[in-house]
Amino acid sequence: MVTDPISDFLVRLQNASMARKERVSIPFSQMKHSIAEVLAREGYVSDVDSKSKANGVLTLSLVYKDGRPAIQGVKRISKPSRRMYMGVRDVRPVKRGHGLLVLSTPAGIVTGKEARIKRVGGEVLFEIW
Repeated sequence: MVTDPISDFLVRLQNASMARKERVSIPFSQMKHSIAEVLAREGYVSDVDSKSKANGVLTLSLVYKDGRPAIQGVKRISKPSRRMYMGVRDVRPVKRGHGLLVLSTPAGIVTGKEARIKRVGGEVLFEIW
């Protein structure tokens, strides 16, 4: 049993990209699916298999740019043992604009940039670059 499914999701993504895998399969949940859609919109994942809900598996296609994985690193911020929240004024760029901050807000799963535009804060899930 996994105690932190989002961390498991991120570790599987990072390990698969470092191993140069084309696809990665992850146990399905609605939260992971929403996060995968945000990552696909931002170019870290190329395809989210939407048919996999019936099978209980979420399949993602990874992106490589010039032979290097698009996912170079991931840092989990809010953990089950310590939840971290951020107001809209505290949201800052990650890695000088080369990374992505992902938040869970009342407006859904959004990036840091979208959170500033929508003027919402929330739980900071992770950073990815």
